[in-house]
Amino acid sequence: MVRAKKRFGQHFLNANAIAERIAGSLTHHGNYRRVLEIGPGTGALTRFLLPRTDIDLTCVELDDEAAAHLRAAFPELGDRLRTGDVLRMDLSRIGEGPMAIIGNFPYNISTQIVFQVLAHRDRVMEVIGMFQKEVADRLRAAPGSRTYGITSILTQAYYNVDQLMVVEPGSFTPPPKVRSAVVRLQRNGTVKLDCDEPRFFAMVKQAFNQRRKTLHNALKGFPGLGERMPDRFRKQRAEQLSVADFVDLVNACIPGDGLDGSQRTA
Repeated sequence: MVRAKKRFGQHFLNANAIAERIAGSLTHHGNYRRVLEIGPGTGALTRFLLPRTDIDLTCVELDDEAAAHLRAAFPELGDRLRTGDVLRMDLSRIGEGPMAIIGNFPYNISTQIVFQVLAHRDRVMEVIGMFQKEVADRLRAAPGSRTYGITSILTQAYYNVDQLMVVEPGSFTPPPKVRSAVVRLQRNGTVKLDCDEPRFFAMVKQAFNQRRKTLHNALKGFPGLGERMPDRFRKQRAEQLSVADFVDLVNACIPGDGLDGSQRTA
């Protein structure tokens, strides 16, 4: 028996019907074959993914005890089971071509996994993930809602977001203190935003980091913007703006003015 470890944010799914439904939610959107399972734990999803002949499965597990269990339970995984921290891995080294990511994501790194996906958005066509429901709600929140924030707008810039199911605490060992939700992200048709993308990421983060302020104040000092901000945005707050609105704001900036390397990362 694998012991759930708090430091890894582990809550092992123990409901076979839910695990089977999650594993069956992969749609091949974007014509991928390669699937990366993050945090397989005791193998609740793995047992339903491995028999599928339409995918090439790779698993990444950080917990050595869980990895040993998986090797014993699923010897057919072989070298397709990798140990280590997925947040430190170069996903470009996991096979070639389009791919999907699936997993009962550890709640303490689930938002970081989303940013890892965004960094590899040209390759990751679909994500099926178990999230704390609060995080799932943020991913699919609409402009104007209290849960709309940085992860909402950056994710929705490149992915369509749908909630597939809500999962109650009793479906996990140990039960978490929160409800969970399974979310599907599917790559939308935006190959590239119609603006400077690094500047877009930087602007969204700065605006939402001061979300109680009007944009006139929250974006003071933003490189290239200054008094060029269109009047219609000055009294608005970040949570009121759509992806298209932020694109317009970025395009109001002086082209090529002033983002350093740290600001130009997703």
